[in-house]
Amino acid sequence: MPETPASREKVDRFRAMHKQGAAFLMPNFWDAGSARILEGLGYEALATTSAGFALTKGRPDYGVTREEAMAHAAETSAAVKVPVSADLENGFGPAPEDCAETIRRASLTGLCGGSIEDSTGDALRPIVERSLAVERVTAAVDAARKVPQGFILTARAEAFLYGEADLDEVIGRLQAFEAAGADVLFAPGLPDLGAVRAVCASVSRPVNVLVLGGLARHSVEDFAAAGAARLSLGSGLSSEAYAALAEQAAALRASGTFGMFGKRREAQAQVRAIISA
Repeated sequence: MPETPASREKVDRFRAMHKQGAAFLMPNFWDAGSARILEGLGYEALATTSAGFALTKGRPDYGVTREEAMAHAAETSAAVKVPVSADLENGFGPAPEDCAETIRRASLTGLCGGSIEDSTGDALRPIVERSLAVERVTAAVDAARKVPQGFILTARAEAFLYGEADLDEVIGRLQAFEAAGADVLFAPGLPDLGAVRAVCASVSRPVNVLVLGGLARHSVEDFAAAGAARLSLGSGLSSEAYAALAEQAAALRASGTFGMFGKRREAQAQVRAIISA
C-alpha cells in the first residue's frame, strides 16, 4: 500500500479532542470491518489493539512484526475518515532508535498518533529500566516532532499490567515522560478510580485511561470528573467478539441445532448498512 500520511487537519482535529477532564471514548478495532462499524456508530476517533490484531493472525499479543503492524495501520486508516491512533507496542525493539523508527514509519501510514510502552517482552523483567524508558520516549517524541503534519505521541507506563505495581513509581515515570515531551500519558491497568484521579492530578498533559476490570463499572462522566481526557478499551471489544464466536460455535456443535441464528437481525442489518454506505 502506498504511503499516505494523515492530513494536518485530521491530526489537529484529533489533538483538539484531548481536553483534561472532558473524556472522550476512543474504542479499539481489530480490522478494517470493525473500524468501519465503529465509525458508522458515531465514534469520532478510533485506535488499534495489538492483541486484537494479533488474534486476526491467529497469534497471541506481541505476535506481529513491525511490518505487519504498519500494513495494518495503513489499511485501517484508509478505511475510515476519523482519526486513528495505533498501539505500537514497545516500539518493536529495545533501543531508543527502534522507537524513533517505528514512529517515523507510523507517521507515513495515515495514523494521527500512536503509543510507545515501557515493556520489554521479557517475562522475567517485563518493564524497561526507568532511565532507558525515558530515553525511548524522548527518541519517539523527537521523531514525532519531525513529522510535517504532526503526530500525537502517547507514552505508556505498563507496570500495572504485569502484576502489583507501585503507583508512585508509575506516576514518576509518567511525569518523566511528560518532561520528555509526550503528548498523552497512559498507565493501563490502574486498579480504581482513586488511582485515575491521582495520575490525572500529577501531570498536566492529557491522560488516557484503559477501561478494564473494576474500572468498567464507572461511566464516561466518572472518568471525566476524575480528570481523564481519553478512554480506550484495549482488546475488550475484540475479546467479546471472538468470545461470542466461540460460544455460539460451541453451542452449535453441542446441540446440532441452529436456533442461535437470526436473533440479532436488527444489529446485522445495521452492520450491513454501515459497510454498504
